[in-house]
Amino acid sequence: MSDRPPFPPFDEATAAQKVQAAEDAWNTRDPEKVALAYTPESVWRNRDQHVVGRDAIVEFLRRKWERELDYALRKELWGFRGNRIAVRFQYECHDAEGQWWRSYGNELWEFTENGLMRRREASIDDRPISEAERRIFGPRPESERGQLLPVF
Repeated sequence: MSDRPPFPPFDEATAAQKVQAAEDAWNTRDPEKVALAYTPESVWRNRDQHVVGRDAIVEFLRRKWERELDYALRKELWGFRGNRIAVRFQYECHDAEGQWWRSYGNELWEFTENGLMRRREASIDDRPISEAERRIFGPRPESERGQLLPVF
């Protein structure tokens, strides 16, 4: 395993840095790159699915981004303590039929001492939106980093 700074215990600055790094990685839509932030035996609960291990994470993300087209994500630090971080997020994507979706969620993260995530629990709700209602267009511009997410 390789180190993935910043390392716990987190303070507000390092927790926010970890959240932005995760947002940036997920917005690449590169399953192999994203999976490197997790331990080889990482455990996920994502909606109603349980995913265990880095290889399973890669497969999960491949399937996700095959159906969630033009995926774009925003994450925000919600809280932190020791080696844990809580995040709220929103993302938008469309399906093969062209229906746009906005998904809202919360994640609980737990990290190892070398900064890899060993546990991720995600609760997510989806809402159909029209293309005109979109507000997330690709990765977050540098000028928007640190801004709060709109509630609805």
